[in-house]
Amino acid sequence: MAAAARLAARGRPLSNPNPAVAAIIVNNGIVVGRGWTQPGGRPHAEAVALEQAGEQARGATMYVTLEPCAHDSARGPACADLIANSGLASVVIGQSDPDPRTAGQGAARIADAGIEVSVLEDPASQESLCGYLALRQLGRPFITLKLAISRDGFIARPAGGEQWITGEEARAHVHARRAKQDAILVGGGTWRKDKPGLDVRLPGIEDRSPQRYVLTQDPLPDGTIALASPDAVFALEGVQFLYVEGGAGAAQAFLGADLVDRLELYRASIDVGDGLRAPAGLDRATLDASDVWRLAEQCQLGSDRFTAYSRAR
Repeated sequence: MAAAARLAARGRPLSNPNPAVAAIIVNNGIVVGRGWTQPGGRPHAEAVALEQAGEQARGATMYVTLEPCAHDSARGPACADLIANSGLASVVIGQSDPDPRTAGQGAARIADAGIEVSVLEDPASQESLCGYLALRQLGRPFITLKLAISRDGFIARPAGGEQWITGEEARAHVHARRAKQDAILVGGGTWRKDKPGLDVRLPGIEDRSPQRYVLTQDPLPDGTIALASPDAVFALEGVQFLYVEGGAGAAQAFLGADLVDRLELYRASIDVGDGLRAPAGLDRATLDASDVWRLAEQCQLGSDRFTAYSRAR
């Protein structure tokens, strides 16, 4: 199931408006089919894996991160029906689907066909589906706050000088993270001061630049959407993953509204001496001692240190 959860990442965010799901079919210990949700949401992961497995699906086990859908659409039959007619012996489901069109019905339809079904509520599957689950259960995107912080606690240098705090490796990492988001947001002050592109500038994936949002009440150029307050995220239809890149005002607004699900911090190895201070409480000692946040990921990026924290649920 952990392998399926990792495989699902290949579909993010191109699977939108559907969740990024993955399925792996195993027969006698051999993987005979693999699939993830394709761009635009179809075909679904289960259909791709079954097509790849062919006759080898008979008597096999499918591991799928989300409960197979139970509703037909103009774009294809329900995955639960495909599985029911596949000859599979068993299906292991990582996460039940909160969509009322499926919720429990997909698993029941498969079981009614004589196929053994297990629903795990698996943490790895839940993490891979965090954007979809947030949209379904909370009515808003999964929100990541990203900040680059100097060694002496600043997120921006004084106006008129060098802009960057982190090095090239960290900045490339940010672009890779942008490519996994449906939308990206900065505060109005950052928008007016820095005129950020908010796009993806890595060779081969430039077309994955997310939709741009700015936390402001001012009118904006075409293609960029203004949000008057953090609460406006509850009206972002179809956005599963929102990446908040600061600055300090936007960061504090989302933290204050308790709307941040993941922190991604790039800690630089340099001091800047002056500038714009990072919001309070984001130093390593405070976060490590917190009951709200747990360390989820860390790595070295050149001279900078990347640390990510997930909200403890």
